[in-house]
Amino acid sequence: MNAMPKLEVPRFTFWRGVLLVILALGTYATVIRFFKGLAASTNLTDAFPWGIWIGFDVLCGVALAAGGFTISATVYIFNLEKFRPIVRPAILTAFLGYCLVVVALMFDLGRPWNIWHPLVMWNPHSVMFEVGWCVTLYTTVLALEFSPIVLERFKMTKTLHVMHFIMPLLVVLGVLLSTLHQSSLGSFYLIVPTKLHALWYSPLIPLYFFLTALTLGCAMTIVESFLSHRAFGKQLEMELLVPLGRVALLILSLTAVIRFADFRHRGILGLPFQATYESRLWLAEMLIGVLAPGILLAIPKVRKHTTGLFLAALLIVMGVIMNRMNVSITGMERSSGQIYVPALTEIAITLSVVGVGFLIFALAVKFLPVFPDQEMKEARPIVIPEGGNLVGQPLRSLPVPALVVVALAFFGAVALGADGVRRREVAPGPPAPTAARPALAAALTSFQPTDVVFPKAPDSPGPVTFSHSRHVDATAPDCVSCHGDGTSFLGRKEAAPAGLMHDAKHCGGCHDGTSAFAIDADCSPCHKAE
Repeated sequence: MNAMPKLEVPRFTFWRGVLLVILALGTYATVIRFFKGLAASTNLTDAFPWGIWIGFDVLCGVALAAGGFTISATVYIFNLEKFRPIVRPAILTAFLGYCLVVVALMFDLGRPWNIWHPLVMWNPHSVMFEVGWCVTLYTTVLALEFSPIVLERFKMTKTLHVMHFIMPLLVVLGVLLSTLHQSSLGSFYLIVPTKLHALWYSPLIPLYFFLTALTLGCAMTIVESFLSHRAFGKQLEMELLVPLGRVALLILSLTAVIRFADFRHRGILGLPFQATYESRLWLAEMLIGVLAPGILLAIPKVRKHTTGLFLAALLIVMGVIMNRMNVSITGMERSSGQIYVPALTEIAITLSVVGVGFLIFALAVKFLPVFPDQEMKEARPIVIPEGGNLVGQPLRSLPVPALVVVALAFFGAVALGADGVRRREVAPGPPAPTAARPALAAALTSFQPTDVVFPKAPDSPGPVTFSHSRHVDATAPDCVSCHGDGTSFLGRKEAAPAGLMHDAKHCGGCHDGTSAFAIDADCSPCHKAE
């Protein structure tokens, strides 16, 4: 049983100074947010209402906490007892992650005091309702899973026995809830197929969110163990982390194969290589989050190297963060006609939330038995079976090809991102729907045009029906996009010459693989066979 450590004045260090500055800025930004409102503290607009507080604090925060259900299921469901030493820190990380997600959500909500409404005002047809309930229940489950650490500290033996008895049930419930809402976060974007960029929109996006969360669960456990080793002198369990690296590689490869098959099925294999803002950031995401860590983890010498394994896991973490940010921000900018750059107050609050997470984790390690006594002694070398490496190998001992991969991934992602930002500045997207002809748009708000049927052309696989209801937002009709010059390319009903309707002045103007799916990829969505 750990003895309660004596209180002592913490030694001032550089990183503690950085943390104090971040918390001070976060406190100032919090005052601005809650006393002056969202408009004074964010760069959000009605056209772009979800920014970094949703993209990073919520979507990334939930994913970064995936190690809790991943490792818990490994020990309690699959009965792999050798992973038990890393269960407690994984649960602590997950519990803190979900609590901070709720805190961050309070900043984003216009009326944060109404956050409890979904719990009593049910709307079972809403994905947000399901996610809200799952996050609430899973946070409660994580609190119960974490409770034995607190009960052990205060020697509450009887309650501790009860918690140990029901722990397998809690883990099963936690895995179920986490599986539901990890995928449901992706389901948010199933309702915006015409708004989310085709590089990130897919009918499989719930599956992508779940698989990337599993990969991130393994990677975050590795990163957390490495940082705990450096910060607290905790022993590294390399004999446990190396298998996690192999599992991460397997799930990473599976996700990449599914993504390739999905792109091929939707006919957008060439879309990532177009000279657009979105394609550059998608390539950067794939380079730093899939290709580079996949190569590193596929090399046994790198995977069994402490620093090599950490770098590969860190790249996975960065890649998933980029993916969530691209889905929530990059992929939505073009359709909104907005360029969103988070305000300094938004960034300060996000950094302060992360800083609070690190601070609470350090305090928990200091005052609670998160790690066993023997692991908190000075880290000692462990010989990995089958000719592995010793703990504590420096970066310079990595194989040269691995160092090259890391360097290329980092500088390549930076170069692609910089080029993407430059392209975004010169092509911010279409103007707001009613900006060109507000009177025309207002007059057509209540107008319900009928569908237009184009008969089968000589070389066409079948007739095409243009549905206004599928192409026009009834609340803000963008009629000027097609009728801006006073004419209509939809006016003629006769068969058009082959390929005429596919050019940039007609259907191809939107169905270019960027604004909407490419028309030369698969004819069946538009042309119905006779």
